[in-house]
Amino acid sequence: MNRTPLFSGSYNADMEVNPRVAMLYYFCRMQMPRIELTLEGFSTHIQRTYQVFVEKQPNSMPFSTYLETMYAQDWYLCIGCLERQKWAWERLFTVKAGRSDALLMDALRTRAHRLYPRDEERQENAVHEFYSMLLVPESERSIPILARYDGQRPLTPWLIRIFQNWHVSKLRSHGHTQALPDDDISLPIPPRTETRWHEAFITAARAWLDELDEQELLLLGLRWRYRFSQRDIASRLKVHEGTISRQTDKLRDHCLEKIGKELTSQGWNGDDLEEYILTEMAGVLIDEPRLGIESLGKLLAKKGIKAE
Repeated sequence: MNRTPLFSGSYNADMEVNPRVAMLYYFCRMQMPRIELTLEGFSTHIQRTYQVFVEKQPNSMPFSTYLETMYAQDWYLCIGCLERQKWAWERLFTVKAGRSDALLMDALRTRAHRLYPRDEERQENAVHEFYSMLLVPESERSIPILARYDGQRPLTPWLIRIFQNWHVSKLRSHGHTQALPDDDISLPIPPRTETRWHEAFITAARAWLDELDEQELLLLGLRWRYRFSQRDIASRLKVHEGTISRQTDKLRDHCLEKIGKELTSQGWNGDDLEEYILTEMAGVLIDEPRLGIESLGKLLAKKGIKAE
């Protein structure tokens, strides 16, 4: 979302009647009318987030410049989530992360996959734990993650950075509990080991994906990427659950055979090739645009099924 340079002027403590704040309020209401917030509530949040910004940067910009440089729509969406409004949360879960088709949740899963390779349970727990702290502070002395957002940077990349920094800090402290690090510090993800095999796997996996037809892509997206149960998929596609089970087994066997053969031909002589393939595949599926929510929705639409 773009910055909204609409304002100038000095800070007015009586912000309920500040015309510049009122103008920003009505702009946000026009852009996101389903987030319901009074002008008074809006002004209170403006005061609070400006103080959050000032506390992090004592020699920071004046209030007028703060308004001018605010990512207004991202800020308003964040406030809607803090106010526990359903539409705001639904919008946050469908926000795109960067230029790819990946959703915010998928972007976090990608980070978790790189941080905790071959540990699917830990990857999922990392994402769910992070979402639980968006509204609930991790300790009595801290504040929720969303309450720390000051509107001076895009919301989605900021959340991804907070997620990354927190887990990198945990890894560096060998599992000891640490507070969420300052969001202005960008800590790099530890380098991946065995880069050669990772790159070889990515190439082989994408070659396998290119061979799949639309039915197989749909099944792969619903079953492996979005973790629908076989029963749920069968119900949506109006087929017997046994049919989905057989198709899933066939898809899995083809994946292992195709990619395993390619890695073996390049000299793989390690153990647990099957485990390696199934673990590494998670990151590939998340990054694959044909398995994005919009693409899968189009495939469902071709079958006359409405995506929910």
